[in-house]
Amino acid sequence: MTLPMSVRLARRELRGGLRGFYVLLVCLALGVAAIAAVGTVRESIARGLQEEGAVLLGGDALLQFTYRQADETERAWMAENALQASEVFDFRSMVVVGEERALTQIKAVDDLYPIYGEVELEPAIPLEQALAGNGAALARVLADRLGLTIGDTFFLGEKEYHLTAVLNRVPDDAGGGFGLGPPTLLKAEALDGSGLLQLGTLFETEYRLSLPDGTDLAALQAEATNLFRDKGVRWRDSRNGAPGLRVFVDRLSSFLVLVGLAGLAVGGIGVAAAVRSYLEAKTEVIATLKTLGAESRTIFWAYLMQIGVLSLFGILLGVALGAMVPIAMAPLIEDQLPLPARVAIYPTPLIEATLYGALTALLFTLWPLARTQEVRAASLFRDAVSPIRAIPHPRLLLAMTVVLALLVGLSAYLSGIPRLAIWAAIGIAGALAALAVVAMVARWLSRRLALLRAVRGRTALRLALGSVGGPGGEAVSVVLSLGLGLSVLAAVGQIDSNLRASIADELPAVAPSYFIVDIQNDQLPGLLDRTTNDPQVSRVETAPMLRGIITRINDIPAREAAGNHWVLEGDRGVTYSAKPTENTVITAGEWWAEDYAGPPQMSFAAEEAAEMGLKLGDMVTVNILGRDITAQITSFREVDFSTAGIGFILSLNPAALAGAPHTHIATVYAEEEAEAPLLRDLAKAYPNVTAIHVRDAITRVSDVLAGLATAITYGALATLVTGGFVLIGAAAAGTRLRTFEAAVLKTIGAVRSQILLSFAYRSALLGLAAGLVAVAVGAVAGWAVMTRVMHVDYSFEPVSALLIVSGGVLATLLAGLAFVWGPMTARPAQVLRAKE
Repeated sequence: MTLPMSVRLARRELRGGLRGFYVLLVCLALGVAAIAAVGTVRESIARGLQEEGAVLLGGDALLQFTYRQADETERAWMAENALQASEVFDFRSMVVVGEERALTQIKAVDDLYPIYGEVELEPAIPLEQALAGNGAALARVLADRLGLTIGDTFFLGEKEYHLTAVLNRVPDDAGGGFGLGPPTLLKAEALDGSGLLQLGTLFETEYRLSLPDGTDLAALQAEATNLFRDKGVRWRDSRNGAPGLRVFVDRLSSFLVLVGLAGLAVGGIGVAAAVRSYLEAKTEVIATLKTLGAESRTIFWAYLMQIGVLSLFGILLGVALGAMVPIAMAPLIEDQLPLPARVAIYPTPLIEATLYGALTALLFTLWPLARTQEVRAASLFRDAVSPIRAIPHPRLLLAMTVVLALLVGLSAYLSGIPRLAIWAAIGIAGALAALAVVAMVARWLSRRLALLRAVRGRTALRLALGSVGGPGGEAVSVVLSLGLGLSVLAAVGQIDSNLRASIADELPAVAPSYFIVDIQNDQLPGLLDRTTNDPQVSRVETAPMLRGIITRINDIPAREAAGNHWVLEGDRGVTYSAKPTENTVITAGEWWAEDYAGPPQMSFAAEEAAEMGLKLGDMVTVNILGRDITAQITSFREVDFSTAGIGFILSLNPAALAGAPHTHIATVYAEEEAEAPLLRDLAKAYPNVTAIHVRDAITRVSDVLAGLATAITYGALATLVTGGFVLIGAAAAGTRLRTFEAAVLKTIGAVRSQILLSFAYRSALLGLAAGLVAVAVGAVAGWAVMTRVMHVDYSFEPVSALLIVSGGVLATLLAGLAFVWGPMTARPAQVLRAKE
């Protein structure tokens, strides 16, 4: 009879409506909505990438070659397997208009381009017409920067072109990843006479393939990899047309889901507070039921079912909100994203959000519900003013442990980054534990301070201290709810400020003005003469430059030997040197002799070698221009990429690369006012040379990081909003107790100003405690992310910390004072007579 009776009791309790559960509903709805919305956007992008993979890639599959075109064998294989193969050259250069220069990413195409999708031009003329002869289309930002209009002329290398259209969009622009300059589109044959593509020039040739329907992409990839494994060919296909963007979106959305889980944890505290407050109001009902013979488990299941139904309502509300917000904002989302998104209602993210919400609600409901099962009726009757804290039965503690494990396991599995998810769970648990300890310490300390002689005569302050330290206060719920939200925000603030400081501090001190590429051998003396004789140029560094792909390590495929290390992802810069430069620090082994002419030897970057498990004596095979060179590692050396200067993972002895066509690169360190004249002179003397302005490049990276920090900040603010509702709920739940307290104080002679000031002091003290802990937790989280994940120095940022503490005090003050009017205006006689 226990379960039917519990159902009847739950049904009757539900007739009372939602009173006392508004905070529970809002907290669950907000947390679930945030997770559902992020998941919906991520799924929308995944569907867009899946449906438009071929368009983003420019073909069903793509073969990419560095420094060269496909040879006869490779062309024959493509002709045998593909219906069409479009050849595209991709490289950087400088657009020159009079004295103005701007970096651009050139896409030189053939007549088949684009195989899929459409190029959007302004005016809307056919692509063949726009690219006829020496016609070219420039991105609008590039045309506007140079002051070009339709019909104007400009130079690329040594050749003049005319602007026929503004390039609004190319269909495969999202698949190529991060570019340093706006795009320029022209025909490949129009490059003749420009001097841009020479032996050793940094360029890539991409062959976009149109394949027959039903082609097994995995099998074709395996065949291509097997045939061209050692020739440096790279394969991509429409199954993942924009891998870099997809990984970025997945990681960002996964991180935002974790931030959403922190918000859900804050909401869980609100759930626990709402349940506890509701049950305290039901003390007489529960006591009466027990007096009449109701079993503890009957009462437990009755209220569990009631709260479960209400929680389900809040979860469904959050799911609906999380599903509809992305649809309502679909035009904005699709306009802002650089890749397609099919915004719709998808069941998977909504189910995930529902599971998160249900497990969180259950986890934070069990503890307060345990009091109905474990505490005797007589104790509950005495619980009206001084709540009794009961430790749940071991069975319930076990159930809570299982639910917590399920919640953490689910977040680890669904986020795609289990390590981060587990550490985030540990961090949230640690923050909650720290906040709970601080809340208890604050109560203990308040009781002690209230007895000090220094506070005698300060009635309002002493009353506030006594209230914080007394039984039945809201110290724990306020500090927990506000503190966790502020902790997330504090961590984001520390990370953001340290990222910006790292970029701002390092750029002026160590970064060069220009990074110059594609310097031909006969151009190097003249370039050095111009730069080294300029008094405003402090330093010039040069190095020969080739690019190669590591294919094998000790005659084993590189990825099998060293895993998916970033050094093995695509081609890497390769140089040669008879002797180490004066700044080279060799950490192990020895450099070859200046006149060494034996079997190829290699010096490898020490940090990357350690990560890949390489050791002295290992044999590394590098494919350069389609030719395999196997060299023995004879030394390791320090390579610092953070300076934006010249740094090579691989350096070989000169004889190993004898006869290989190559160019040189240079870094020029100059005063800022000398940069523009220097660029004009170099571009006029060497039109084929490309100069990358390092400050602009780092600014673009900084903007990306700023956008990432902004997105995470919004997630943290959502967590804080949830914490705000918990605060309001805690303040509302404490109205009954504050009304009784105000009545007693008025009876013994306290005036309204003293009572109001005591309430304000109480709120400010709790906010201060939450803010201080949040700053400490945020500092630890910021240090961990900066030093362990991003591997940069960390320094505590005091301004954001001060804002966090001030925000905590202000939030609790406003929430507390919002519910002070009722207690202040209640008549003591009515309140005290009701207690008789």
